[in-house]
Amino acid sequence: MTIPKAAVLAVLRERGQHARADFVDRELPDHIDITRHAGLLATLRLDPAALSGPDTEDVG
Repeated sequence: MTIPKAAVLAVLRERGQHARADFVDRELPDHIDITRHAGLLATLRLDPAALSGPDTEDVG
């Protein structure tokens, strides 16, 4: 399952975490695999379920 990188960036920028948003923008693909990047999402205190939306894909 993936989530759109734009959703992650939006949350981080809303929190004022612009440096983290810039890092995510540089390092991660447009669709973030929540299994592969679970550790990073946890570090950023992001809930993949809350970020799921119409752009969410099941790649399993």
